[in-house]
Amino acid sequence: MMVGGELVLAALVILLALLLTLVLSHFLPLLLNPKAPNGSFGWPLLGETLRFLRPHASNTLGSFLEDHCSRYGRVFKSHLFCTPTIVSCDQELNHFILQNEERLFQCSYPRPIHGILGKSSMLVVLGEDHKRLRNLALALVTSTKLKPSYLGDIEKIALHIVGSWHGKSKDKGRVNVIAFCEEARKFAFSVIVKQVLGLSPEEPVTAMILEDFLAFMKGLISFPLYIPGTPYAKAVQARERISSTVKGIIEERRNAGSSNKGDFLDVLLSSNELSDEEKVSFVLDSLLGGYETTSLLISMVVYFLGQSVQDLELVKREHEGIRSKKEKDEFLSSEDYKKMEYTQHVINEALRCGNIVKFVHRKALKDVRYKEYLIPSGWKVLPVFSAVHLNPLLHGNAQQFQPCRWEGASQGTSKKFTPFGGGPRLCPGSELAKVEAAFFLHHLVLNYRWRIDGDDIPMAYPYVEFQRGLPIEIEPLCSES
Repeated sequence: MMVGGELVLAALVILLALLLTLVLSHFLPLLLNPKAPNGSFGWPLLGETLRFLRPHASNTLGSFLEDHCSRYGRVFKSHLFCTPTIVSCDQELNHFILQNEERLFQCSYPRPIHGILGKSSMLVVLGEDHKRLRNLALALVTSTKLKPSYLGDIEKIALHIVGSWHGKSKDKGRVNVIAFCEEARKFAFSVIVKQVLGLSPEEPVTAMILEDFLAFMKGLISFPLYIPGTPYAKAVQARERISSTVKGIIEERRNAGSSNKGDFLDVLLSSNELSDEEKVSFVLDSLLGGYETTSLLISMVVYFLGQSVQDLELVKREHEGIRSKKEKDEFLSSEDYKKMEYTQHVINEALRCGNIVKFVHRKALKDVRYKEYLIPSGWKVLPVFSAVHLNPLLHGNAQQFQPCRWEGASQGTSKKFTPFGGGPRLCPGSELAKVEAAFFLHHLVLNYRWRIDGDDIPMAYPYVEFQRGLPIEIEPLCSES
């Protein structure tokens, strides 16, 4: 009896010691860093992570940021993703963080993301490795974005997707209802697979990659628990299968000798700077960026234009003017793209309002003093782009979709507009996403009118998603291009 009582007592002492250690490790950074910005740490272990990640409309800040900014200011401390964190909703500090990559701050995504993306992914590698991969990506994008063959591929795929809506089952009288997000994903995936691997949508290997890629995407945004059957475990396995497929394509190309497909893979195979593992990761990064970002951008544009008759009419008039100067069935050119000025305003405004990338993960490499703020060494730092995009002091009527605000303004990244990040980690494929969105929109506005079917809004989880897949009612126009 005595022995049993002693065991229970010992277990209680160990449990109390663990709890005390947990509480101390959680709150100790507060005591050691009294000069850090104001804020709160929430509960031990969880901190304020669940509140920070609570879903909200992507064209709003969400209750967590609204509450903390009103209580503590636009820069505050918190405890997120199991670590002490400085959250910045300030445009100047965000710019400072992004521009001081590898000097004062470093990319620091949660460890489970490394498990899915792989150790050679451009999203997670650091220092010279990242610089080398990004320079290659920039060179590929620069040589590709206005290449006639690339523009032709975009247009052929856009015409195929838009044309496939004719004759679909009609749910409401003479009006078709389609899940637009799914259609945008089909388009984006077909374009990026063609551009990266030289594969057409109808090839069996394309369908196989897409199936694995969908599992990969679900796991990327799932709870990081590696147990067989969980989305995370399936994503890790899907990545291995995609890697195996890509390696097979690489070997096939090598055995066949020179290739004239002119895709990214041709360039990668001619490079001696990358290992095979890095080449496979580069392909995966390209697929990820070209698929998710582009499809979401197109969905955002269609969503916001569906609510603004005036802006839709201006876009349509612009594209009618471009089409009127071309022969029947003549493809769009790089010069036509440069004429899509109002379309660029619409794309930028959709990026500003939709906030496809809400924030990025960084870590302070040393104690950093910026104005009145102290950012302690080792703390996570989250520059929140959406908070700057929706700041009414920087953008009048910030929650309103107003493309005209971009007339006469810079169309690129600035301190108050960072839809694709900034600094040395600015997304290298951002311009490709805009080109693809503009070309798809060209054929959409000239062939259909549409409206949102019911209530569906872009939600931040913090990844952005339309809960119902953005169902839209489409109706063919009498005169089609």
